[in-house]
Amino acid sequence: MRLFFALWPDAAAAEALERLAADVVVVAGGKPMPREKIHLTLAFLGEVDDLAAAQDAAAALETRPFQVRLDCVGSFRRARVSWAGMIQADPALTDLQARLESQLRARGFALEERPFAPHVTLARKAERALPRAKIAAIAWTATELTLVRSAPGTGGYPILKAWRLGR
Repeated sequence: MRLFFALWPDAAAAEALERLAADVVVVAGGKPMPREKIHLTLAFLGEVDDLAAAQDAAAALETRPFQVRLDCVGSFRRARVSWAGMIQADPALTDLQARLESQLRARGFALEERPFAPHVTLARKAERALPRAKIAAIAWTATELTLVRSAPGTGGYPILKAWRLGR
């Protein structure tokens, strides 16, 4: 199973991000992300056989709910992805991601070595670079950490398990 940990926006933020994705496609081209797939990835695990170890890593974390505030757009040119991100990431978000990564590495998961760049993908297969620009903030309160399966063929992202923040 291809797995990742993510935060999902609430309905209002997902709707605003879906509208922003449509606007971004006008400028950069590409294919907008559908509302039900819009999320913020904290850790991509890749192919995983040991589901229990991934679940144990998340269960070991204690975090209070916090604000996710997206206030800029840009693109990853090589990946041909347009995104919404943060001028300054909330310390609660970066702390959660760092502690999750630490728990996963302690359980033998091989994760990407590049620094965490919190973002929400808005469009794939972008034809042009999207210049980095400030936007009116789109925010939501993160209340759950989710373990998600990337379903090849269907393109779906079924949530396997969710942990409430503040437990």
